[in-house]
Amino acid sequence: MNAAPTLEMLDPTTLIMDINVRKDAALTPEFIASIKEHGVIEPVIAHRNEDGTVYVRMGQRRTLGAVEAQCPLIPVMITASTEDAERIVSQVVENIQRAAMTEADEADAYHQLSLIGVSAAAIAKKTGRKKAAVEGALKAKTSDAGTAALGKGHTIEEALVMAEFEGDEEATAELESVMEDEPDQLLHVAQQLRDARAHAAALAAFTAELEATETTIVEKPGYYDDETARVSSLNRADGERATEEDANAVYIEQDYRGECSAVPVIVGWKKLGFKDRNRFSSSANTGPMTEEQKAERKTLIANNKAMESATTVRREFVKTLLAKKQAPKGWQYFTIHALTHHSETASYDAKVAAQMVSAKTDGEKSWAWNPLRDHVAKSTARPEFSLIALVCAGCEKTIAKDSWRNPFQSHRDYLNQLVTWGYTPSEVEQIIIDSAKPAEGEAA
Repeated sequence: MNAAPTLEMLDPTTLIMDINVRKDAALTPEFIASIKEHGVIEPVIAHRNEDGTVYVRMGQRRTLGAVEAQCPLIPVMITASTEDAERIVSQVVENIQRAAMTEADEADAYHQLSLIGVSAAAIAKKTGRKKAAVEGALKAKTSDAGTAALGKGHTIEEALVMAEFEGDEEATAELESVMEDEPDQLLHVAQQLRDARAHAAALAAFTAELEATETTIVEKPGYYDDETARVSSLNRADGERATEEDANAVYIEQDYRGECSAVPVIVGWKKLGFKDRNRFSSSANTGPMTEEQKAERKTLIANNKAMESATTVRREFVKTLLAKKQAPKGWQYFTIHALTHHSETASYDAKVAAQMVSAKTDGEKSWAWNPLRDHVAKSTARPEFSLIALVCAGCEKTIAKDSWRNPFQSHRDYLNQLVTWGYTPSEVEQIIIDSAKPAEGEAA
């Protein structure tokens, strides 16, 4: 049976500090001055070993402050020794409640607990943190880049992003620049980097498949490439249209989603007797693209890709929003306004809506498949969350990759509402938000 705690007055310089979960004791001049004037009012919690040494379990900051203030004695509550896991958890809970821990300290604590066999679920239960947050912290700590980011004062979320791109010097440099100059854009830039990495992997895999079949791969021909032309733009010497059977090479085309396709071409088509069937077309190009046209094309492609990446971040934000206990403020007017002013939102993407409320989306994908309907049928709880998801999914369905070029009022209303709820728009989404008010009669 454990002995009852006892209150003793001890010299703070004789106390031994256990490994503290808060590395920065934050000994401000004001804090030390307060201890000099009033002493340590709240007892430090400690336990005494068999050799008589007293180890501080809670109150390291007070103890260090008392040493700095040269207090001869401070109150110490001596308790029975506890396991390391319980000690660390107790410190985490105490410091979280006092808002005194940095996220780096919190991650360090979770890491210590994991090393002695405490699961993420158990840590979450004891500390009151969500399991996902604990798992994120542990994942960040397994990476040198994540640990370094935490050491620099970055959040667990930011450290996770850095850990994800560890080893990619170019991506790491870009992320560090964003965190320094535009930290609110970190999630968008990270998603753009993920998508670019996925696109590069898809291109490499597709290229490897073609090379395995010994297909000749060439660069995409320009507007007036004398050597290479698409099969679709050529006729045979007899006047018939050229077909894929006439192709002697391909170039690879990749769309904004990263999907690849092989476009058949004929290299040396003039020498082989083929004719350009668009040569005399009145709609044919009159010359190569100007530098201005090239710049516009580059912007178009970049913004379309950015919109795709933003869609992922935006939908994840809504999903996180709808995972909270309370529906976001103003949801009632948002939903009724959207349904009455932008009727197309009622034609929602059922899978997207279901994902937004974390509902299951498996099952037979028939023409009438609607996982949100199935989700609502199974439970009468929190119907407002499903309604918000329905409207948000309806808004999402109307936003295309190039909506930034000609935004509708429904797009502006939706994005502005998300901003009100805490969403940080990407630069390309900001173009939509900042766009001029549509003229009367524009489709909503």
